[in-house]
Amino acid sequence: MKKIPIEGKLPSIRELAIALEVNPNTVQRTYDFLQQKEIIYTKRGLGFFVSDAADQKIIDFRKEQFLEVELPAVFRNMHLLGVSMDEFNSKYLAYLGENF
Repeated sequence: MKKIPIEGKLPSIRELAIALEVNPNTVQRTYDFLQQKEIIYTKRGLGFFVSDAADQKIIDFRKEQFLEVELPAVFRNMHLLGVSMDEFNSKYLAYLGENF
């Protein structure tokens, strides 16, 4: 699927369900979730549209998920494997040097 621009119209629930070969209820729940996160919004009678703040809302949500779910798992593994913060920082700085 192609990227939908800001203020662009999303496919209808039925259209997207057919395209993805999933149950329409799955698409409905997904649209509801995205609407709760203010990533999309509905125009009565017209359908769903991408919010002008969608990019930042997605980043904010991913950051929250990372800090609350993924990072604790990293710390748990560091503890279990005996990885020190010095080792972690060294690898992180090397990663930044190689990728940015």
